[in-house]
Amino acid sequence: MALTQQKALLIPEKSAPFVVGLRAIPSPGPGFVLVKILATGLNPVDSAIQKFGIFAPEYPAVVGNDAAGVVEAIGSGVTNIQVGDKVFYQGHWASDRSTFQQYGLADAARIAKIPDNLSFDEVATIPLGLGTAALGMYGKKGDRGGADLYPPWEEGGIAKYNGQAILVSGGASSVGQFAIQLAKLSGFNPIITTASARNESYCKAAGATHVIDYRSVPYSDLPAAVAKITGGPIPFVYDAISVPESQKAGWEILAPKGSIVFTKQPVVGKPGAEAEDGKYTAWVFGLVHTEENQEVGKSMYDKLTDLLAEGALKPNRIEVVPDGLSGIPAALERFFAGKVSGVKLIAHPQDAP
Repeated sequence: MALTQQKALLIPEKSAPFVVGLRAIPSPGPGFVLVKILATGLNPVDSAIQKFGIFAPEYPAVVGNDAAGVVEAIGSGVTNIQVGDKVFYQGHWASDRSTFQQYGLADAARIAKIPDNLSFDEVATIPLGLGTAALGMYGKKGDRGGADLYPPWEEGGIAKYNGQAILVSGGASSVGQFAIQLAKLSGFNPIITTASARNESYCKAAGATHVIDYRSVPYSDLPAAVAKITGGPIPFVYDAISVPESQKAGWEILAPKGSIVFTKQPVVGKPGAEAEDGKYTAWVFGLVHTEENQEVGKSMYDKLTDLLAEGALKPNRIEVVPDGLSGIPAALERFFAGKVSGVKLIAHPQDAP
């Protein structure tokens, strides 16, 4: 008899602690597929949803944004994916589409097959981090949009911004790693990033040309440090950290008519608008499934398997969390304790206990 129940990491009610429990395995409707989740990535937002009761549309709730696994069933109208395909995708706020469970639904319009050179764990590091980086850079402008650059996966996009300087604050973070890689594909040069000294090689392997140690160079001194490299202001800043101090430093570094992307609410500039000197502020919302992001998300996912197979994009470094779903809550607390750096935490929902 086919399984009807699965283990899931549940939030029973608003702000309640996580518990492992049972819930029904969903069935894929038109345009969707059911995936047996073998690896899921952890992100700070997963803990924020639990602690602060944001985004969850109903309770008990399941969260999780990154998944990799095997397609178990397909809904009507799906032609690009077959049962048995190895895939990865970004989850959604609806519990049936979240990833801290053993089976989840994925939108077949924004899903990618896993290339032979990568594992389930490796590709599970990609969806949210890459989505946030890509939508911030290439997403359409708007209140929660991007900078509307031309993406490197489209015809003529490789090296389109050749010779233009970029600053990526937080280059060892998951989002920062992908922002650096996308900047390299887009031709930005120099690619300057901030990171700890121990993560310098990690950032340079992603494509950074210069790494500024934020432990020895505070944000107040960052504009001067960048100016030593570039000779003056630069046209693009991606702030993957987006604390007030990094935002203010990035704004000072940004050239008139340049664009700056924040992952948290801006304290400088106005989201989706230009300042008097033409500086544009983007406050990215890193979900490829929202209506305003679907077009860019689909175009990226259509090319993602090839980009990964070619090595043009690479996954994050991984650390596997023990004990499957049961190990996720303690691992998420590490984000708030500042104990996750230069690595993506991965859990295996199928593992006991």
